[in-house]
Amino acid sequence: MATNSMTDVFEEHRPVLMGVAYRMLGRVADAEDVVQEAWLRWSTSDHDQVREPRAFLVRVTTRLAIDRLRHLQSRREAYVGPWLPEPYATELESSVPDTAERAVLADSVSLAVLVVLESLSPLERAVFVLREAFGFPFAEIAVTLDRTEASVRQLAGRARKHVDEGRPRYKVDPAERRDLTERFLAAATEGDLDGLMSLLAPDVRLVGDSGGKSKAPLRTLHSADKVGRFLHSTAGKVARAARELDVRFIEANGAECLFILVDGRADSVFQLDVADGLIQDVYIVRNPDKLTSLVP
Repeated sequence: MATNSMTDVFEEHRPVLMGVAYRMLGRVADAEDVVQEAWLRWSTSDHDQVREPRAFLVRVTTRLAIDRLRHLQSRREAYVGPWLPEPYATELESSVPDTAERAVLADSVSLAVLVVLESLSPLERAVFVLREAFGFPFAEIAVTLDRTEASVRQLAGRARKHVDEGRPRYKVDPAERRDLTERFLAAATEGDLDGLMSLLAPDVRLVGDSGGKSKAPLRTLHSADKVGRFLHSTAGKVARAARELDVRFIEANGAECLFILVDGRADSVFQLDVADGLIQDVYIVRNPDKLTSLVP
C-alpha cells in the first residue's frame, strides 16, 4: 500500500478511533497518544494481510486503550477531590444529521455516563463503548478483545446494568438545557441569588473537578441551598477579581456548556443536566490540565 493511501485510510477512520479512545480514557491527551500509537502500528503492519482496515484499527486502538486505562486507574485513586472527564469538544449538532444517531453518540460521551464508566472494569468499558456508542456486532467485539462471543455478551450485560443504575434517570432536552443555561448565566453574573435558587431542583447536585490545582469543592455538594450559595459566592469572587471575563457557549461532550476565560486564561467549564424545568446536576471542570484542548 502506498504511503499516501496508507495515510488516507488512517485519517478516514481517525474520528472513530479518537471517539473510542476518549470514551475509554476520559482524557483528550491520553486518547491522542493512543491514536498516535495506533498509527505507528498501522504504518508498520503488513497491509496485504489486513482485509478490513477499520476493524484492524479499532482492534489496535481498543487494546492500547485498555492497557493505558489499567495504568491510569491506579493514578486516579490518588486524585484530589472528585474526578470528571476532560471536556471534549464535539460538533455532533453539525456533523451528525440523523437525530437518533446524534442522541446515542451524545449520551455515550456525556459527562454523566463517562463518570459511571469509571467504575467498570477495562473490558466491560471496552465492550460498552464498542457496542453502545458505535454499534459493533458482538462477534466483532469478541475478536477485538480475544474473547468468546458468549463472554462478550455477559460483559455487555453487566456493563449495561451498571450504567443504567448509575446514570441520571431523566432525558435532557437540548432546548431546555440551552434556556436554563442562559438563565443560569444571567443570574450568576448579576449576583441574583434568588433567581439562581429558583433554577435549581431541591436535590440538585454539584460536582467540581479541580485536581487540587484550583478552587472547587473537594466533595460533591447536594441541595439547592448549598449549591446555590456556592455558585453565588464563586461568581461574585470571579467577577470582582477579573479584569476581563469572557463567557462562551461551546459544545463539549455532546452538549452545550459554558466555557469561562478569565483575563484570557481558561478558567472553567460548566455543564448542566436539566429536567422538568430545573437544573438537576452541575458539573464544573477547573483543573487547568483538563482545559488546554479547548483553548483556540
